[in-house]
Amino acid sequence: MTASRQAPRQDSTGAIAPPAWARRPASLVRAVTAELVERIVRGAHPPGSSLPPEPALCEAFAVSRTVVREAVKLLQEKGLVRVRQGSGTVVTPPSRWNMLDEMVLAASIEQDESLQILDDLVVTRRLLESDMANQAAQLATEETVAQLRLLVSEMDGLLDDPATYADHDRAFHDVIMRASGNRIARAVVRSLENQVLHTARYVGRTERALCAASNQGHRRICERIAARDPAGAAEAMFTHITEAWVARRSAPGGPERLRR
Repeated sequence: MTASRQAPRQDSTGAIAPPAWARRPASLVRAVTAELVERIVRGAHPPGSSLPPEPALCEAFAVSRTVVREAVKLLQEKGLVRVRQGSGTVVTPPSRWNMLDEMVLAASIEQDESLQILDDLVVTRRLLESDMANQAAQLATEETVAQLRLLVSEMDGLLDDPATYADHDRAFHDVIMRASGNRIARAVVRSLENQVLHTARYVGRTERALCAASNQGHRRICERIAARDPAGAAEAMFTHITEAWVARRSAPGGPERLRR
């Protein structure tokens, strides 16, 4: 529960006690920052508006000025606000937000009923992994190909165990990313995936038939890499990531942003 939604509690003297997280110094700045990120993304503080002044934030969160200043500094680093001399702290438009930031991305996904944020994440992942599959088809060793074949075979036996299947799925993709040698692209994909890994909207449906279809995609990718077919491997990866997301996606309207 965020700070703004916590019911006030009274201490032994009858005074209103600050929320529990406000009494844990190590978590103060992060907690205040997370609450302000959520409020900004939700639109409680729209672009162009000013955050409440420092004294008001101190009172609202029952924290010191130092904590509020550190939280505002983090908001600046995330691109959500800018501090203007004489104008206070002004909320910036979404185009300036750092969407790779954990708090910003999580809050944006939570507020996005259309799943456009996740669609964009999948488009980004698809672009990077297609290129890495292309490179893997050129650089993969026989040992790498054997790893991929083993994972595909093991996933065939895990269709009724979606959690373990998902672990193998991620391992399959990571073998290809490592084989590509592109550490930057791999780091971006892993960072994005780690932030949405346990998000119900991203995980979506996990029926046996969907896992089976997904593993057919893995098999095609593996075959193209084994055949040293860079263009074919890239196309197979592009198609697999697109089809797997469309199959498990659950939202009103079609994923128009995934169309070429």
